Order: sequence, then C-alpha cells, then structure tokens
Amino acid sequence: MANALGYVSETKTGFEGSLAMMNLSAAIRIETNVDKTEEGQPDYRIYAGETSTEIGGGWMRKAKASGREYVSLTLADPQIGPRRIFANLAPVKGRKGRHVILWNPRD
Repeated sequence: MANALGYVSETKTGFEGSLAMMNLSAAIRIETNVDKTEEGQPDYRIYAGETSTEIGGGWMRKAKASGREYVSLTLADPQIGPRRIFANLAPVKGRKGRHVILWNPRD
C-alpha cells in the first residue's frame, strides 16, 4: 500500500509500532495524553526513536459518512522534512488490535 507510513498495535496506553517512510524508519509510540486539560489539546502524544522524542499529536475525530471514530495524526520533525505530515489510524482488516498509519494529503 503506497500511502501506508507504518503500522502500530494497541497497548494499554495507546499504540506502539514503527514508522517506515523513505527517509525515516523509527520505532513509534502513540500514548494517551493524560495531561490534557483543554479541548484543543491532542488526545494522544506521539514519540519516536530510542530517545522518545515527541514528534506530534493525535486527535479523536468522527467520520462524516460513517460516524465511526478514528485518530487523526499530525507529525512534525526535522527528520521527516520541512512540512507537517497528516495521517489517520485505520484498523487492519482481520488483525484485531493492529492499525495502519495512512497518509492523509491536505492542501
């Protein structure tokens, strides 16, 4: 799948897996933001690599067509490139607890 940026599995605190992009391959953790105090803050914090560098956030959203909830991700780090990357977590069919990070191009 050309627009898959990586795969993660559900954990007790969020998700864990890896990013696998052309210019970056790193372990990734998407953890529930236990410090969230305001509506605009992310529901999840995204950490990468052995040093657990924070590289983004995730927000719970509801799909307009189906009404299903999903996690919308924003990734930003100099190793990724000069622009933010937008993605969504989607369940992998037939693989309970497994999710794909799908690139979501935005204008």
